[in-house]
Amino acid sequence: MDYLKAFVVGGIICVLTQILMEKTRLMPGRIMVILVTTGTVLGAIGLYEPLVQFAGAGASVPLTGFGNVLWKGMKMAVDNSGFLGLFKGGFTACAVGVSAALVFGYIASWIFEPKMKKK
Repeated sequence: MDYLKAFVVGGIICVLTQILMEKTRLMPGRIMVILVTTGTVLGAIGLYEPLVQFAGAGASVPLTGFGNVLWKGMKMAVDNSGFLGLFKGGFTACAVGVSAALVFGYIASWIFEPKMKKK
């Protein structure tokens, strides 16, 4: 049942994102920022954590989950360090994920030959 919940919630997030991509003229980078910001705002108002508890990876893996992790890290750092936590909390909370993405992306660039699109 956990897999089904994760699939449904992750699928809904992906469907909403695809609709946003198809029906607007927003560039992919802006859509990514909207997703991260949405996760941060939903985390700040307390709506995203129950979704993560319900759906697990279906809610924590998409970019909205990344925004929620940034929010949780900032909140914890502000509680511990005060104002300076705003600047270090997000980096501390997501350092492992970002580092892994950089390392595996670099390794993939050595294994696979990138090809430019022809116009």
